[in-house]
Amino acid sequence: QVQLVESGGGLVQAGGSLRLSCAASGRTASTYAMGWFRQAPGKEREFVATINRSGGSTYYADSVKGRFTISRDNARNTVYLQMNSLKPEDTAVYYCAGTLRTGSINWAEYGYWGQGTQVTVSS
Repeated sequence: QVQLVESGGGLVQAGGSLRLSCAASGRTASTYAMGWFRQAPGKEREFVATINRSGGSTYYADSVKGRFTISRDNARNTVYLQMNSLKPEDTAVYYCAGTLRTGSINWAEYGYWGQGTQVTVSS
């Protein structure tokens, strides 16, 4: 098993940037493809981005493409989400998650989840 802990959330003005980190412990994070999801109040959990085990392949939701970048450092057992040009509609709790299924955008296929970190973007 792997345990995941997110950090880096906070309050930022529209147009600003944040970098989220997801630190993995337990089983080596490189065993898993990793994803970021988000959930705003009253809304369903939404796929944001995913990265394969090596870090060589990524995929993004259309809503964040060109603004967000997912990356990983397997030596540090850490996955990142760099978020630029933030918009108020990006406000949500952001979760990192691990899966054995590469390339999945379906949250139900991720078996390991962090506790989430709040991102609030003010207009």
